Amino acid sequence: MSHATTPDSDRLLPLHGRTVLVTGGSRGIGAAAARTLHRDGATVVISYGSHRQAAHEVAESLDGRVHLVHGDLAVTGAADRLWDDVIDAVGSIDVLVNNAGAWLASPLDDAESWRTGWERNLTLNLQACADLSRRAIQHFRERGGGIIVNVTSRSAHRGDDAEHLAYGAAKGGLLALTKGIARGFGRDGVLAYAVAPGWVGTDLAADHLATADTSMLPLGEPTPPQDVAEVIAFLATGRSRHTTGATIDITGADYVR
Repeated sequence: MSHATTPDSDRLLPLHGRTVLVTGGSRGIGAAAARTLHRDGATVVISYGSHRQAAHEVAESLDGRVHLVHGDLAVTGAADRLWDDVIDAVGSIDVLVNNAGAWLASPLDDAESWRTGWERNLTLNLQACADLSRRAIQHFRERGGGIIVNVTSRSAHRGDDAEHLAYGAAKGGLLALTKGIARGFGRDGVLAYAVAPGWVGTDLAADHLATADTSMLPLGEPTPPQDVAEVIAFLATGRSRHTTGATIDITGADYVR
């Protein structure tokens, strides 16, 4: 799906003229980010895996400047294919938002579930992001720069629970990847940022939030996806270049460092 209208009013928006790839843009943080980036003037490429209908609903809610590209990042090697399909569709990318991910269990007492859990977490929550970041860096160096925003988790700082050790480790790896990109490719004009949400009111956390007493959180509620989306949209502007390499925690003070 693609639309190409550019109202004159869009030229005043902070992301006018920029093309942003949002992985996992069909639901939750990704959908909120896609809408917010579009609101701020960007052309948005939404990648989606199994949630085709939801992705189309997000695209149809936007007025032009949107493309849909399918790619299941839980499959080894899919990230490179997705990047090629995106470039074929839009020609170039200015900002990559590595948002696609899942809170996948890795139970310690079941050997098969443990092994599978680690493989699935590392593939989706780390390797796919690394592969897309690699392609983005190569692309950005040819174009004089670009921006990567990685959606990590507070688990990257403190670890996760006993059933999700692999998830926390994968998100910790993504955090380290972000810092390494910022340090290693800043002179090429590549900026890299991480955002680290806590509990966010999305499908990913629905089962936990259904039984949790969220009134005990400092703000009395889980973080709305829109709060995360606003930070992503700001970082996508590149207005604070020297924030590169930093991680912005978005937890409603539930976890502070």
